[in-house]
This record gives sequence, C-alpha cells and structure tokens, in this order.
Amino acid sequence: MDKHCVALENTGQFSDFFLDYLEGKEELKAFYAHRPELESFSKAIKAKEFSKDKRKSLVEALRGQYEGIDVQEAVTANINALSSENTFTVTTGHQLNLYTGPLYFIYKIVSTINLAKKLEAAYPENKFVPVYWMASEDHDFDEINYFKLDGQKYQWNTDQSGAVGDFILDQSFKEFSKTVPFAADVFKEAYGSSKTLAEAVRKYVNQLFGAQGLIILDGHDPILKTELKEVMHADIFDHSAHARAQEATEGLESLGYKGQIFPRDINFFYLDKGLRERIEKHGEEYVVLNTELKFSKEELQKQIEDNPERFSPNVVLRPLYQEMILPNLAYLGGPAEVVYWLQLKGVFDQFKVPFPIVLPRNFALLISAQIRKKIQQLGWNDEAIFQDFASWKKEFVKEESNFDIELNKERKELSSLFNQKGKEAASLDKSLGGAFEAGKVRALKILDQMSVKLRKAEERNLNVQIERALAIQEFIKPGGAPQERVVNMMQFYLAQPDLLDELLDCFDPLDFRMMVLDL
Repeated sequence: MDKHCVALENTGQFSDFFLDYLEGKEELKAFYAHRPELESFSKAIKAKEFSKDKRKSLVEALRGQYEGIDVQEAVTANINALSSENTFTVTTGHQLNLYTGPLYFIYKIVSTINLAKKLEAAYPENKFVPVYWMASEDHDFDEINYFKLDGQKYQWNTDQSGAVGDFILDQSFKEFSKTVPFAADVFKEAYGSSKTLAEAVRKYVNQLFGAQGLIILDGHDPILKTELKEVMHADIFDHSAHARAQEATEGLESLGYKGQIFPRDINFFYLDKGLRERIEKHGEEYVVLNTELKFSKEELQKQIEDNPERFSPNVVLRPLYQEMILPNLAYLGGPAEVVYWLQLKGVFDQFKVPFPIVLPRNFALLISAQIRKKIQQLGWNDEAIFQDFASWKKEFVKEESNFDIELNKERKELSSLFNQKGKEAASLDKSLGGAFEAGKVRALKILDQMSVKLRKAEERNLNVQIERALAIQEFIKPGGAPQERVVNMMQFYLAQPDLLDELLDCFDPLDFRMMVLDL
C-alpha cells in the first residue's frame, strides 16, 4: 500500500476552528490542557489520578462485559494490566453502526491502537491500552441503521426504541441481513450469534482488533455508573455543568468560532427498557419527556442512589463520564468531536477531573488501481485530487480551448462600441443614451449565451478527460461527501482481507495530514 500525504488545509474538508486547534492558535489555548503531541503525554501521566478502587471496578466491569465472548490473549492481558497503577488508556468512541458503517469507524480504532504502540515505545516504564467506547446508550437509530457500499444503501428498519445497544436482533434484522449475503464472515458470525446490537458490535470489533489488544468498553453498566452519582446530583439539581459549558461556548463564539454542542440545564436522559428520554424540571417536578414519568426531587435523588444505571449522560457529560471511569490520557475523534471537546474543559475543571489530550483520528483516502490510472492520465498530483470539480472543469475547458470561449475581446469591443455611439446619440437626444445602454446589456447577454454554447461544445470535445475527472470525484467524494464518511469497509476488505493490517502499518496517529493510500 503506497502512502502519500496532503496537508489538511489543502483538502477543503476541515473547518478553520479545527485547523486552528491543530496549529496551536494562541486564542484557543485556554480551552484545552495539553497540545496534541507526543511530548504532552509525560505531563498527562503526572496529572492523571486514578485510584485502586476505580481500577478494581473497571476491571470487574470489563470482565463481566466480556463474559461469554471468545477473548484473545492480548485482550485478557490488557484487562488484567488495568489493575496496575502504571497502566493508562487511550480511547476513541463511536456509535454502533451496522457492519461498521463508514470507513472512519475503522480509522478511529486503528489510530487509537497505533497511538498506544507509539506511547509504549516512547514511555517504556508505562503500559498503554487502546479502548473503543461503544456508544450503546445512544438512541438516534436513524444515524446508524444503514451502511453504503458500491453506491447502494442497505438499511435495517425496526420500530424498537430506546438505547440502540439494547435493540434485539429480531426477525426484522434477520430479513435485513438477507439483503447482505456478501457480508464478510466476521459480520455473519457476530450478528448470527448475538441477541442484541451491542453484543454483535462487541463481537465483530473484538474479532477484527482483538489481536491488537483493543479493549471494548460499554458505559451502559451499573458498576461504572456508580462512579457518576456525584455528577448526576450536581447536574440535575444544581445545573453546574450547563453553566461551565455555556461559559466556554460563549467564549469560543466571541472569538468567532461556532460551537458543535448545546448544553442544557439538565444533561441527562432517563434510561430504561425501550426508553431514553430527556429529563426536565417543570415547576417542582422532574419529568421524563414524552412519557408519563414524573419525580419529586427526593424521588429522583433516591433513583440516582438506587439505580444510577437509569441515568444516561448526553454529549456534554459523556466525555466526563469516560474520563472518570478510565485511567485515560487521550481521546481520538473526528473534526467535530475535537471541536466540541474544547467546549467542555470548564466542566472537567468543575468536577476536578483531568482534561485529556484531544487528538484527531487519522484521515485517509483509499485509491484503487483503476482510479490511480485516471489520476495519472489527467496529470494530477495527490493535492489536485481534492480540488473542487466545478472549478477545475471551468479552468480546464478554458485552458484547453483553442480560442477565447468567454469572448472577452468581443465583450470589450462591443461595450466600447455601444458606449461611444451612446455618447454620440445622447448629444442629439439625451433619451438615446439610455437606449444605447439598454442595447449594450442585451447584446452582452447574447454574448453570454454564445459563450455558454461554446463552452458546452468544448466540453463535448473534452468529454473523455471530464468523464475521468467525474469518476475520480465520485470515488473520492461519493454523493459529494468524503469517502471515509460514506463508504463501508467491505467495499475494499472483501477483495483485500489484509486491509486492516495495511492500515495499521500506514497510520501514524501523530501525523495530522490526509493520507492518500494506493490499494
């Protein structure tokens, strides 16, 4: 797999906010604790306090979650290592996309695994464990109920509700799976042997990355939720998280940056079988929206103490929860995730939890041999792959034409003629000046029409090159979105079973450039 790199700012895919963070812009330094670089980890290690009791609870929860799963030796070793005070984690998280969803799901995990390896080489006195956090409590099923491959969408429709990790792989899923007969065996085995969506995702991620020691953690766990009781009380009854997150959001907006998340007075959902709905305070009562559930303050306090697993943090508090239950040093996420973490440092400070190093996952574009040939035929370099197609076509046709298809000379001469004759006519009758000006506008519009016809004729003559460019465009940005955010891994994995090993060899989690990888 050949690797070429392009600066992120030259791809047109990233916000100024994200790029300014990577650049280390001075105005943003108040919104994070450590720069996203290797040298920062020594400081992060010193700042991370994680008690033996928390380690014991984490290991207990993980062993329970892996019960009944075929656990590889590297995973078992890493779970056991978490009991040791010199073991730390680096984490990524993602929703439970069907069949892994878009490619960047895989890129997140590969980046995290490679970061752990890089840290072990740099800090050999410590051990570093890669973690994938399953977003099993998320309830936005519409975001994950499909995947796309070779331009086709495969979608599971079900009327189940609540936390998606609890969704049963019922008859509707079995019918859906029949539409995916080509699926790799790892997915057939995982879905075929599982009762719930969370169980299936754990199995296929474990099968794909268990040999690398990847730990899969589900925060939907009563042992782990116990650690969050203090935050539940503070957020639901005092709204402290809202105040700190809102303060950071307003600070970023004053610098011209747009926030990605919107803190609420209460940042917890009420979670139960088939249910995940927001909690709001109405008068003296606490209500669960879209249900008949209502609690007094005392009743809700008792719920927190007796059943903390029924409270699910939203995007404002999920990162805090993660850092409270893991000896974690870094979080790896996509551009939007990196940006919203910067809205949360005040929340971490509020609860005296160390803010982790926030790194972008690796970004990649996979290029087939057929597409590489088209790129070479057009004489493009790797940076040119990311140029805007419409702009390229306009300039390409203009440059390849044997004459001025925009009729610039004719426009100038025509305008000059109408202006000159308009002045002469106006000396006879002032109203004629306006008539000549109107005539000039009509004449120039006719030239515009002729220019369009000339351009279309040239495009027909250059059809072969333009079709090549269109094929490249559709491959790297199917439907107008970056490949890694649309295409499923099986589009490449089925023909190249060693794809994940190749990615593990290529990815460098501290190299913040777009990788163009030739298959």
